[in-house]
Amino acid sequence: MNNLTTLRDEFTATFFVESSYPIEKVAEIIAGEQSSGTFLTLPGESEELKERSRARVVSVTPLPSVDAPSLHSAFLERKDPSKIYFRGEVVIAFPTANIGINIPALLTTVAGNLFEIGEVSGLRLLDLDLPEHFAADFQGPQFGIEGTRQLCGVEGRPMIGTIIKPSIGLSAAQTASIVDELCAGGIDFIKDDELLINPTYASFDARLNAVMPVLKKHADRLGRMPMYAINISGSIDEMLRRHDAVLEAGGTCIMLCLNWVGHSGVEYIRKNSQLPIHGHRNGWGAFTRHPHLGFSFEAYQKIWRLTGIDHLHVNGIKSKFWEPDDSVIQSAKSCLKPFAGVRPIMPVFSSGQWAAQAPDLFSKLQSVDLMHLAGGGIIGHPGGIGAGVESMRQGWEAATRGIPLETYAQSKPELAAALVKFGGM
Repeated sequence: MNNLTTLRDEFTATFFVESSYPIEKVAEIIAGEQSSGTFLTLPGESEELKERSRARVVSVTPLPSVDAPSLHSAFLERKDPSKIYFRGEVVIAFPTANIGINIPALLTTVAGNLFEIGEVSGLRLLDLDLPEHFAADFQGPQFGIEGTRQLCGVEGRPMIGTIIKPSIGLSAAQTASIVDELCAGGIDFIKDDELLINPTYASFDARLNAVMPVLKKHADRLGRMPMYAINISGSIDEMLRRHDAVLEAGGTCIMLCLNWVGHSGVEYIRKNSQLPIHGHRNGWGAFTRHPHLGFSFEAYQKIWRLTGIDHLHVNGIKSKFWEPDDSVIQSAKSCLKPFAGVRPIMPVFSSGQWAAQAPDLFSKLQSVDLMHLAGGGIIGHPGGIGAGVESMRQGWEAATRGIPLETYAQSKPELAAALVKFGGM
């Protein structure tokens, strides 16, 4: 560890590191490469400059070594052929003055060229911690959980929702017809599929114009506007225009494909938005699926919280995707945990969801602050969409009251039918 001053304002990043070099040495290489240093000692890096701007290694926690690298490195093959690869968890402190209030600079510092460093055969950003006064200068969520609940008129239970399906191919009129059925069934939340943005046969404008009269019709009946997260992803100009169109039409939510519109794109929309931002993480697997590369969700969601989203997808338990249930639950918990004074965001469970997952979700998460989205689990219910929505609510009633599903279903025909249809009971 170096002995730079700890009096300066700093934030910390925690990494998993693997290398054939000792982890202490690699940690110093990363700290230098991601702040004031480089692979050579340069005359410009004075002691005064180091004191002000060089990152410092806070701690190195050794982990068991392995006999093969996680990732290929031609540098290690040339420089240090080895039969042992060391692993460790490394905490590095960076001066906040190095980046200012700038998400691209923050990401370039904690997730930039360090993934390219030759000495590294495995590296993953595990966590990120910022001082509260520093985090407060980022926009953060505008609505979060409380604001979303207020707009939807849903308190004390999860928000039950669904995704417009088929994901691609419906006309604007067909989309509006499905929304009509969902609203009639008492759904809390509806969203576009991430693939649905502006197809030629059902443009954004056509869908908005078709759907809003339906939502307003049900708003008159319900006394609240059903929340529909319409996908506005596109160029900066397109997204801003689409946001304004949703707002003017009376909509209450917008959706962004986060990884592809980018952090600066989300920040710009958040700066100008008067609506909750529903964040879809499609493409997330590329950042995390290898356990020794990329990002943990803990760090990933913190960055997006700083940009100002209000909801974030976390996958679903027992889903159609690769992720184990424990990872999904940890992701959801991270959205709800305190982080540098930045308000929590609502975790969104989706993918292969239906009523019977409620007890497991509640048991593991110990919270009802979530969206539980079911596609086939609602729309494919044998009693129709309304029965599908009701079965989801009944599943959560059973979960929160500690009543076994089969017992609760004896007086709840919608839940009973779901158990037969989707659970083979």
